[in-house]
Amino acid sequence: MAKPSVDGLGKSSLDMVEDNGVDRLSKLPDDVLLNIVERLDIADAARATILSRRWKHIPAILSKIAIMVASFQPKHEGGKLTSDDIVRANTNVLEATRSILEKRAASPHTIHLLRMQFYLGDESIFIGQTVANTIATHKVASVEFTILTKVRTNFTNNDLLTHGRQFMSFLDSCPNTFGGLARLTLENLRLGESGFPKIFSICKQLEFLCLYHCDMGIESLLEVEHPQLSELVIARSVLIKRVDLKWVPKLTVLKFNIFRSQDDPFCLGYVPLLQTVSIINTGFSWHKMLRISELLGKTAISNLHLNFKSEKIWVKPEGRRQLLPVLHKLRLVNLINISEECDLSRIMFILQGAPTLKELRILVRDHLCEMVTGERRKKYAFSEEKDKGLEWEPSASDFKHHNLAELRIYGRFEAEENIVRFVRNVMEAAVNLEDIKLYKSPVCENCKHMLQEWTLKEKSLLSYKLSKGMLSSLVRIQFPSLGNFFTWPKHCA
Repeated sequence: MAKPSVDGLGKSSLDMVEDNGVDRLSKLPDDVLLNIVERLDIADAARATILSRRWKHIPAILSKIAIMVASFQPKHEGGKLTSDDIVRANTNVLEATRSILEKRAASPHTIHLLRMQFYLGDESIFIGQTVANTIATHKVASVEFTILTKVRTNFTNNDLLTHGRQFMSFLDSCPNTFGGLARLTLENLRLGESGFPKIFSICKQLEFLCLYHCDMGIESLLEVEHPQLSELVIARSVLIKRVDLKWVPKLTVLKFNIFRSQDDPFCLGYVPLLQTVSIINTGFSWHKMLRISELLGKTAISNLHLNFKSEKIWVKPEGRRQLLPVLHKLRLVNLINISEECDLSRIMFILQGAPTLKELRILVRDHLCEMVTGERRKKYAFSEEKDKGLEWEPSASDFKHHNLAELRIYGRFEAEENIVRFVRNVMEAAVNLEDIKLYKSPVCENCKHMLQEWTLKEKSLLSYKLSKGMLSSLVRIQFPSLGNFFTWPKHCA
């Protein structure tokens, strides 16, 4: 976490104290000091209490405490940590947790958020027990655990099983801790059949759960029943055949990142409050084409995010009659990383099935930093026809949409005619369209040297092509600069 700059010159609060020899910050009111310290990582927060007597009472009144193992890890040039580095960092997390939380025992101030990140290991149980003592005082409103595994890449099946056993031992040793958690992120675990039901049973207050590369073995079926869970993220848990959301009455957000099943990746049961569904997947030639009407069942969501990773489109076009029951409340759609090879006119079916849609965002690009190229495409059965199966006939040639107000398109505009044709189709259909915003393609860290901005000539020519012969002359066509916006918004990443 970056240190806050308060003097406009890039110096942190601690630098000012040390460099000037005058504790100018100590003259600030308590609420300002508190705001500064809460922005520091835990190591600098601890240093702050040493530098000034005025600051010593601050840890006892912090409302937000983040103790992250990353703050205690050495910065190696190669980035690879040794086993000793990890144990040492975890031990420092334990010591920091005890130091900070035990000092809070007599404090009347409530901790509104306690965020913990640490490695699964022998120290985990002691960390959990220390947190349990704080939870027992009823002076912590929300507790968040991110539990990392010591082997994070190139792990074996035995590693996953070992991590799973370690976690279940941790869970059994600290039921009161897990019973008080509001947010939990787990990674690289393989549990037995009773593992996840036990987690849901003990973690009764859980509002957020992220499972990264977690499963119960090949073709696992994960059943979810939980009274409080409001957000569920399933990421790269490719051995899970299906997630069955049987009874999750408070679920509002479901995110699914990468599935390898040839069936629907999830089944929606009782999820009456579901508002946002996000699916990211690299489509192979054998992947089933998903039907939105079947996948979403009896829900009526308001936000839909689909990321195709510049590969095969894995959503089957459907008619208005099939889509209307599940998309009639839809207001925002993000269609991300559609390959430049795909005919955009084939996604017009979403407009026809979502009469209340207000904003449509589309990112068109072949993101070579993430794509598999060459002979490896054949080896892994990538589809060479990325929009195969998207044949679709509009229900009415004179279709009109009355609520779409904004269309955003991000792309390299290499296939400019494809984009122009699609935008003109939208302009003809969306009678109340107000804004069209065209952006150059966002970039990642690896291709940021390719970041481009619009030239005056490009803007003039594209505006002419879009508006020529169109009656929708009141639509504003804009070419915003990406500026510091290098990557797609985080919630769609």
